[in-house]
Amino acid sequence: MSGRASASASASASGRAVRVGRVGGGHAGAGDLLELVRSGRATTRGALQQATGLSRATVGQRLDRLFRAGWLREGAGGPVGSPLGGRPSITLEFDDEHAVVLAADLDTRHARAAVLSLTGEIQAEHTGTLVIEEGPDVVLDELGRWFAGLLEKAGHPADAVCGMGLAVPGPVDTDTGRVVQPPIMPGWDGYDIRGRLARAFTEHAAGPAGTPVLVDNDANLMAYGEQRTAYPDCSAFVLVKVSTGIGAGVVVHGSIYRGIDGGAGDLGHIRVPQGANALCRCGSYGCLAAVASGGAVARRLAETGVPAASGSDVRDLLTAGHTGAMALAREAGRAVGDVLATVVTLLNPGVLMIAGDLAGTPFLTGVRELLYQRALPRSTAHLDVVTSRLGERAGLVGAGALVVEHLYAPRRAEERLAALGV
Repeated sequence: MSGRASASASASASGRAVRVGRVGGGHAGAGDLLELVRSGRATTRGALQQATGLSRATVGQRLDRLFRAGWLREGAGGPVGSPLGGRPSITLEFDDEHAVVLAADLDTRHARAAVLSLTGEIQAEHTGTLVIEEGPDVVLDELGRWFAGLLEKAGHPADAVCGMGLAVPGPVDTDTGRVVQPPIMPGWDGYDIRGRLARAFTEHAAGPAGTPVLVDNDANLMAYGEQRTAYPDCSAFVLVKVSTGIGAGVVVHGSIYRGIDGGAGDLGHIRVPQGANALCRCGSYGCLAAVASGGAVARRLAETGVPAASGSDVRDLLTAGHTGAMALAREAGRAVGDVLATVVTLLNPGVLMIAGDLAGTPFLTGVRELLYQRALPRSTAHLDVVTSRLGERAGLVGAGALVVEHLYAPRRAEERLAALGV
């Protein structure tokens, strides 16, 4: 994704109309000006004066701080604003080359990690086996090793990293960055993920102590990455990830909807009639994940003698055109589609995206069969049911975007500028 495209998507994805309006009541700080430039609402000095009510001299002072920090740069001259001609206005741009972000996306048996630019371009990437049941200390330490290798591959020093983002397959309290009673992450409940990953980065990559770490649910970050990249104008976006488990991410007006403590979107533990006798990994019977997840399909295939132990094994069988896997994936899709009829009726999204190991034609066909049968026509009249655009990179892109939006938000930007002494 190019820097210009990302900046445009960022503006729309955050739910802000791209128009100049008064910001800060004449008291806008450097962080507010940065936000205006990054969003595309004001990209010249004159436009910043108009948007904030600040004087020309004050705008210049605020911008000088951003230039000294390396966060802004001058772009090409814009069109001449006066019919009498004159010099074109110099445009201002967010400088996406002054830092990078590290991101990782954990699944149950493998992980993906990357170095990303501040506008979401992947500069180096690594995928490998990483078993989440081995526990947070082992997994996060290994991620620190991966990050060190990726920075070397991308040609960046460790102090170029402004933050790290991590996607995990469980509910997350975003205030603390800790997972809360995760059904498929034994040993991770309440663990200090932020602190351990920061230490691993320092130990293996010689990164500065205290590098910010943000943690969120994988479906949330996949939804965030997909919405910002491909559907920036969609004000209600739902992504359903069907892999070893089942979860959903919801983006409303450009922001992730998490519920009061990070538990929103846990579709896999909705009770369904066809699962009355199916034991879920959470310990309950009848959960959707127990009958329709990649793990559930893998178990049913294994019972027939087909070697399958996880959602990724099912994905490989589907790619190979295995008829048994295709039939079970369609059946699983029907079960999920039945639940999604309620989700669509409740949230009225413009886009419903199916992602994860089972997100192929058989599963999608099953979803559509039950979704359109059960939901009212009013709820689906303007609904697009699609599959992932970013594929396995969605979580990485979303994690990177989350870090950037956090670190360069007006208040946080002011704090960082003060810490830099500019």
